[in-house]
Amino acid sequence: MGTQTFGRLQVRCTTRGLAPIDSAIVQISSSAEPQVIIEELTTDFNGLTQEIELPAPPIDYSLNPAPATQPYSEFNLRVSAPDFEPVTVSNVEILTLVTALQELTLTPAEIPTGGELYVIPPHTLYGDYPPKIEEEEIKAIGETGEIVLQNVVIPEYIVVHDGPPTDTAAQNHYVRYRDYIKNVASSEIYATWPESTIMANILAIQSFTLNRVFTEWYRNQGYNFTITSSTAFDHKWIPGRNIYSNIGLAVDQIFTNYLSRPNVKQPILTQYCDGYRVQCPNWMTQWGSKELGENGLNAIQILQHFYGDSMFINTAPQVSGVPASWPGVNLTIGSTGVSVRMIQEQLNRISDTYVAIPKIAVDGQYGPQTADAVRIFQQIFNLPQTGVVDFATWYKISHIYVGVTRIAE
Repeated sequence: MGTQTFGRLQVRCTTRGLAPIDSAIVQISSSAEPQVIIEELTTDFNGLTQEIELPAPPIDYSLNPAPATQPYSEFNLRVSAPDFEPVTVSNVEILTLVTALQELTLTPAEIPTGGELYVIPPHTLYGDYPPKIEEEEIKAIGETGEIVLQNVVIPEYIVVHDGPPTDTAAQNHYVRYRDYIKNVASSEIYATWPESTIMANILAIQSFTLNRVFTEWYRNQGYNFTITSSTAFDHKWIPGRNIYSNIGLAVDQIFTNYLSRPNVKQPILTQYCDGYRVQCPNWMTQWGSKELGENGLNAIQILQHFYGDSMFINTAPQVSGVPASWPGVNLTIGSTGVSVRMIQEQLNRISDTYVAIPKIAVDGQYGPQTADAVRIFQQIFNLPQTGVVDFATWYKISHIYVGVTRIAE
């Protein structure tokens, strides 16, 4: 017998307005024995449980396209909190050496649902899913209707149709763009892969998604959604699934990026396949991207290997639904000005909801108190605790600020 290996799990419970839910009880059982509770956790006033270790298969299984057994272990969660409807998640996927984050939005008990149940299907690299139907990577536009967008804009929300386009019974979900990308990446690659491979795959997912947004691909066909969860048409998005902390962090760092070709305005529809069960010449293969990452290639080198040397990383200048775009430089001790003042105002408003964050003077001067408040914010929201407002922290503060102010309106 080999040595038992472990992954980690942390659960976050919030309301629809991103306010934390304190004292929620999280009961954990193995999917193989759902009646036997092996751990019980309680959320703190930030809505978070402690991180716990859970057994997971050896890491080699998720680095091999034909593993001897399933590369992740599965656990069931039952979550209950006073004044909220219960939530059950079956088959949370735990990979060795990475932290799974299970984010749950609870519904107030005055809106009876009977409790929510999410059953997570197999990971796309392990389960059986239809391969992508090939499309042109650059869409002819203007034939089906006028493009509304003049420039590439990162949307705040996208509408995900949870099934093939023609399935009228499938539900439409309003999903925050970044949450959608994190969910898809966690569903379609393994978080144990090299960082450059993870970045390359996230860039391909973002570019594909932004092509759907920019060309209004489905709306121009008369549908009322942005994208589907069918792997034959788009990417696998799974309601209620856990994401992985390293994938979430990577998305927060690069979510405004997409892939371009010279003299083409629209983001490129970067299609890919697994490269093991399905072959796709001229597209990226996921297992091939893992090998290139292991061989030391960076994200753009991996992408150019598959899509050609003309592919480059572009950045959308505008993010919808945020008070102001990233100022372009990190804010740290000694920084001054309007951007510092705005961050101080936003942190003070967030601290009304997340009381662990201390109140700070709104004076446009980035001193030790501001750095301390930023560090506590970063700790709560799974960011590196630097006390510096970098790109990822700026947009996370903005995102939480918008969430907590909207429910107050």
